[in-house]
Amino acid sequence: MRKNIVAGNWKMNKTLGEGVDLIEELNEQLNGTQVKCEVIIAPPFYLLPTATQLTEGGVIKVSAQNCADKESGAYTGEVSAAMLKSAGVSHVIIGHSERRAYYGETDETVKTKVELALKEGLTPIVCIGEKLEERESGKAFDVVKGQIENGLFGLSAEDFGKVVLAYEPVWAIGTGKTATKEQAEEIHKFVRDTVAAKYGTQVAEDLTILYGGSCKPSNAKELFSMPNVDGGLIGGASLKSEDFMGIIKAFE
Repeated sequence: MRKNIVAGNWKMNKTLGEGVDLIEELNEQLNGTQVKCEVIIAPPFYLLPTATQLTEGGVIKVSAQNCADKESGAYTGEVSAAMLKSAGVSHVIIGHSERRAYYGETDETVKTKVELALKEGLTPIVCIGEKLEERESGKAFDVVKGQIENGLFGLSAEDFGKVVLAYEPVWAIGTGKTATKEQAEEIHKFVRDTVAAKYGTQVAEDLTILYGGSCKPSNAKELFSMPNVDGGLIGGASLKSEDFMGIIKAFE
């Protein structure tokens, strides 16, 4: 069944003490609260074991922001899917636009990482989305379709059903610009239709598709009201407990 999810991607933010403080604040605010969505946080690698311990038995699930495209070996600085699993992580973000833009990750990289994550029983949160010039030239749908086909359509229907997608219009990340609810819905529906054409209606209907472009408390409710927007992959607004809670409460 399709899930509503609010996932906070901390990116390269928070020292150990700051991270612990934020998790404890969220635990306190979520304790005893009837949340209407799955809540996930994605701290930097070094915080993951601490985060999984602090959230054990609670509402919050923990995701990594990335994983290696190799199982193990002489790859200095890399962290494998198996390592993440051993740290108690349940999810991993794959193919974020910043990884694609700054570190040269391709759809083929995404494909490999997704397969390794699934092998370890992790839930991949796979990011897709177009740049500003691609949107302005009318290529947004082609770009998104290509990312899905090249990165994910090699999976079986069963494995595809374990994936969460996050549509992030690259032009709206960290810019203060946000896709209108109609723009977000248009792409999300297109994504669901693209998946339905490959895997069938049921797989497509069960797929969770998050919106990931400057979502904040002031616009979360209208974005999440769209029939094909199932939550958000949140950047800056996940770094303050009151902002993140404001987005979580958009599902009430």
